[in-house]
Amino acid sequence: MTHAPAAGLPPAVLLMGPTASGKTALALEVARRIPVEIISVDSAQVYRGMDVGTAKPSAAERAAVPHHLIDIIDPDQSYSAAQFRADALRLMREISGRGRVPLLAGGTMLYFKALREGLSNLPQADAAVRAAIEAEAGQRGWPALHAELARIDAPTAARIKPGDAQRIQRALEVFRITGKPLSTLQGARVAAAVPYRFVQIALVPAERALLHRRIELRFEVMLAAGLVEELAALRAKYALAPGLPAMRCVGYRQAWEHLEGAYDRATLRERGIYATRQLAKRQLTWLRAMPEPEVFDCFIPDLGAQVLRYVEEQIRQPA
Repeated sequence: MTHAPAAGLPPAVLLMGPTASGKTALALEVARRIPVEIISVDSAQVYRGMDVGTAKPSAAERAAVPHHLIDIIDPDQSYSAAQFRADALRLMREISGRGRVPLLAGGTMLYFKALREGLSNLPQADAAVRAAIEAEAGQRGWPALHAELARIDAPTAARIKPGDAQRIQRALEVFRITGKPLSTLQGARVAAAVPYRFVQIALVPAERALLHRRIELRFEVMLAAGLVEELAALRAKYALAPGLPAMRCVGYRQAWEHLEGAYDRATLRERGIYATRQLAKRQLTWLRAMPEPEVFDCFIPDLGAQVLRYVEEQIRQPA
């Protein structure tokens, strides 16, 4: 079903999909027909030097079409959904001011949600609190901290797996900073109207097995292209630690463990592919909760033509 965007506002295209669904290629195909600038919605592509494992657009692709929010921070730094929202809105205004259409493409669904709906009034990360939680996890294990979270914030704990270190840490951090459960604070969302009419596109495979095969092939290509060697060079250049957001990215986390001697290269391949499949599963769950996107099967032969036709119809509607 086609959803008419709100009249009176400039258009912005949201191109959403799981990892390995072909978002970069599709965005570039759209750019050949429509005057767009691409804003990356990818929490891993923001990091400089993390090229192989994030499937960044090539230098030639970035030279052909303006890209934004790629290579903006070092891997020992952090980047939040709030920062993304502020940066994206600023870039969207600038792009529209140049007479072009902002095309936001990526798979970090939390960023899309933050852009559309605003943000909860949550505290900024606190390095000291996070370090303390990391130290406790090292002694007691993340399942024990998950049990602690269940005592203070049962609704949040119910949504988080006992081994999901990043989300457990954040929930405990919020409680220790504010004294309030994350579930309570998330209900107090600070909404702000976005002055755009969104043309939302969701790439969803009709056959999940095809996506799994593409994920497998892509991870093998990353390994052959030097994922492990790239991470080794980054560890030599920066003061990195496994708890940093950059090092929690799928692929890099498994490569880190491999470099630490936890397992061999064959196991790295298996674990990397499995983790990427799990990421895709989570992304598809987020997509199903997104309101009113136009859904396309990412494996149909004429995907580019269909998406182009849809986008052109939508952005031609009177503003």
